[in-house]
Amino acid sequence: LSMSPLTPLDRIRAKLHISNPLYVNLLSEFYGTALLLVIGLGIVMQFILSKEQLNTWININIGWGFAITFCVYTCAKTSGGHFNPAISLVMVTFGRLSVAHFALYCIVQTAGAFVGSAIAYGVYRDQFFNFIAANNATWNVDGAFATAGCFCSFSKPFVSNATNFADQFIGTGLLALFVAVIIDKRNKIADVAHPLLFGLVLVMIGCAYGMNLGYPINPARDFGPRLFAYFLYGSSVFTHHGYYFWVPVIAPLPGALFGAWSYHFFVGAHIADSNEEKEINYIKEAELMPLKK
Repeated sequence: LSMSPLTPLDRIRAKLHISNPLYVNLLSEFYGTALLLVIGLGIVMQFILSKEQLNTWININIGWGFAITFCVYTCAKTSGGHFNPAISLVMVTFGRLSVAHFALYCIVQTAGAFVGSAIAYGVYRDQFFNFIAANNATWNVDGAFATAGCFCSFSKPFVSNATNFADQFIGTGLLALFVAVIIDKRNKIADVAHPLLFGLVLVMIGCAYGMNLGYPINPARDFGPRLFAYFLYGSSVFTHHGYYFWVPVIAPLPGALFGAWSYHFFVGAHIADSNEEKEINYIKEAELMPLKK
């Protein structure tokens, strides 16, 4: 049988192919998170720098939803497309990721978010300078002509950090809850539909809980861009509102665990196995019987 000749893409792929799955996953998490921030921050920048003329709030929700959808599709066959340390932590508790690998995921996700922020800023750099000059403004973190919100979240002066913590706990909890629902094999949701559903979950959360902080619900998504914003706005991005910056870094972690495991506690653990799963469990139990004796 004659074999089809290799295409240029096949040859390049063979040379680039990495066989170590950990390296592949880390590369995917870095790339996917960077890509997510390139798109997501571009949406926010277009909203703020146009004085809300080119985008509206629903555009932001839908845009971020599509960004999640297509970025997860991009990395679905490698790392699975976490792009979020809170989701990666849930996967640790689900037995799908080791603690050591979780730490590496957090690093590359944050680095990817930083790089994505730099790229988005590079595309809109002239718009930033034009906005600041046109409004006789400076590089402001808050106020009428603040632009730091293009990169990361900032608290409103009348919202306490306790409320902000609850906001991030609940918002990320909802995200993780429905991620757990979607990936639960007993719900029989086709794998190909997962990225789209993840995107729709994000749209839903943005429509419900975007008022306080703009729903960062992702430590890497908020901290990576904040690090980049430091070079533009200075230390105020960290000291603002009583060192608010730690809230979207810390609160999503317990929130995600609570949301994901609440699903299994109230619903997931009580879904009956299919006949095929019952047969597999029966065989496993039979194999273990001699050991129990």
